[in-house]
Amino acid sequence: MSSSISALQALLAQPKQIVITTHHKPDADALGSSLAWAGYLKQQGHHVTVVTPSDYPAFLNWMEGNDEVVVYDKRQNDRQVRDLIARAEVICCLDFSCLGRINELGEYIRQASATKVLVDHHQEPEDFADITFSVPTAAATAELIFEIIRDLGHQDLITKGMGEALYAGIMTDTGSFRHPSTSRNVHLIIAELLKVNIDLSSVHRRIYDSHSEIRLRFLGFVLKDKLVVNREFNTAYIAITQDELRQYQSKTGDTEGLVNYALSIEGILFAAVFIDRGVAVKISFRSVGSFSVSDFSRKHFDGGGHHNASGGISYLPLDATVDRFLSILPEYKEQLTGVPAAVAPPVA
Repeated sequence: MSSSISALQALLAQPKQIVITTHHKPDADALGSSLAWAGYLKQQGHHVTVVTPSDYPAFLNWMEGNDEVVVYDKRQNDRQVRDLIARAEVICCLDFSCLGRINELGEYIRQASATKVLVDHHQEPEDFADITFSVPTAAATAELIFEIIRDLGHQDLITKGMGEALYAGIMTDTGSFRHPSTSRNVHLIIAELLKVNIDLSSVHRRIYDSHSEIRLRFLGFVLKDKLVVNREFNTAYIAITQDELRQYQSKTGDTEGLVNYALSIEGILFAAVFIDRGVAVKISFRSVGSFSVSDFSRKHFDGGGHHNASGGISYLPLDATVDRFLSILPEYKEQLTGVPAAVAPPVA
């Protein structure tokens, strides 16, 4: 990481035109790390624009710098965003490992002449960046952004607003500090952020305790009618149709975290949520222990991510996607149950 820090330090020695972007449907880590990094770069005299490839949940709108984010919309501001990327001298790609995760922006950035900087903690990063900070063992990209600012010698420039954005990213990506990725280093970073008087309870409340009434009714409906438990493979899953999303006026972020309810059932080792988004079925996978949902999603659903948390996609109809998922489970019976899959006897 020291060589990357030296290269980054040299790159940022003079004010630059900088674009920061992150993955489709940004979560707290994606947006928090982007806005905190933008806040630091602006203090250093750079001209910085954060561009997201899609909208993001309203419960993240409180973050410092949110009002200046450019949300890409192909019909409304494609030319503006393409111009921003074309003029950029530096493009910082945060919290995603391959350009396909940012939709149309991926090709724009691939073709851009800017120096590209990748800061990410997902597995198997695509080789597209000039300077790379890729640490799959890190709990969050926000953890890496804190370390980069510190290693550049400017930890004292972290403001309360930047600190709360970083805390939000670390808190959510560690599952409120209960995932195995919650290391000693994570807690030491939080201790440092407390020095700038971040309000832990306020950040938690704004992210987890600001749901609309209809979102809670949607959650009740999902848990009552849509949750399926398959004890044969210690697996639980939820499949949600477009009509159900419309019925409950689902907004960006309303389905976030559903997969964790499925995984919270006693004895469940593998959980999935399938959401019909029209053009494709978006999938979230979670697991506990040694079962790698990253390997599973990469092999079967064009996905990837972390060992115990990943995403995937299917272009089959929702029912067909679920059927395919169920048909694959027997291949993993031993990993999920400890019992080898039945082997057909040889033909006499």
